[in-house]
Amino acid sequence: MSDAVRRVQSGSPWEESFGFARAVAAGDRVLVAGTTPFKGDVLYGEGDPYEQAKAAFTSALEAIGEFGLGIGSVVRTRMYLAHTRDLDEVGRAHKELFDSVRPVATFLVVDGFVDPRVLVSVELEAFRGTVDS
Repeated sequence: MSDAVRRVQSGSPWEESFGFARAVAAGDRVLVAGTTPFKGDVLYGEGDPYEQAKAAFTSALEAIGEFGLGIGSVVRTRMYLAHTRDLDEVGRAHKELFDSVRPVATFLVVDGFVDPRVLVSVELEAFRGTVDS
């Protein structure tokens, strides 16, 4: 493992405007910032929390892929929901993606997002060492 800190960008306009990285690797950890279902100016899954969660997690997983990691390296997920009613659909997307690796997970209901069409934002944390199941 390298002790160097490495950052990657995804091209999100908010990364540039607010001065943050999509993902940061530091030591054995890779942290992925809050990730919405936007890719560029396109919102995936508008009105559908399940599709938005899948799209957001796909982007977050692409970010850890920049460090040579995959889904098996994920040890923590966080899901921020605009509505409690979307918990089951976001949970279903999470289970489909992460059931085989079972990271710790947190679901939070928030007051809203920068864009009101966003129903879910996700974060994840990955480990660059050996993960035992």
